[in-house]
Amino acid sequence: MLTGKNRAMLKAESHDYKPIINIGKFSVSDDVIRAIEEALEARELIKIKILNNNLDDPDEILQTILEKTNSEFVNHMGSIFTIYRKSKENKFNL
Repeated sequence: MLTGKNRAMLKAESHDYKPIINIGKFSVSDDVIRAIEEALEARELIKIKILNNNLDDPDEILQTILEKTNSEFVNHMGSIFTIYRKSKENKFNL
């Protein structure tokens, strides 16, 4: 569980990050989850963008991703959200 201080630090760290996962009209498939898992293990902190052609509720998409990847919510700005999961390397020492 992230504290408010940890979340603020991760939010500041992710400021210049670009979204590396795009979720389109096919929503959250097994391949998307696999890509998110790999990205989280490599980077710990990632941004995900929900494209305009996706008709699903963004909050439901976020909850599905958080549950399936065992990650934590950091920030949400428009159609882009940031998630975190500690990897084996523990880059952020949280």
